[in-house]
Amino acid sequence: MCNYDTNMAIIGIISGIPLFNTRQEALAWASSNGLTGYHTHFYQNQTGFMGGTNHNQATSPRKIVVPPTTSSNPTTSSNSSTNSGGGGY
Repeated sequence: MCNYDTNMAIIGIISGIPLFNTRQEALAWASSNGLTGYHTHFYQNQTGFMGGTNHNQATSPRKIVVPPTTSSNPTTSSNSSTNSGGGGY
């Protein structure tokens, strides 16, 4: 089972993966899920950060625990871009 900090600020869920307000939260989530790096998504008119160097890595099959969210629309798709040397989605 993957660990996560329930105090992380999640702005949404994309493809079952949490999208965070900060790079640090995305990196912490990535580390707790056996990943490195982060990439970005443009979500609800803001840039969000997702753990994993690219979206394919973040969504690869493995046991993932998604922290609870208070988002009113937690499962939508988005456009994405990359950061921290990650590949695109």
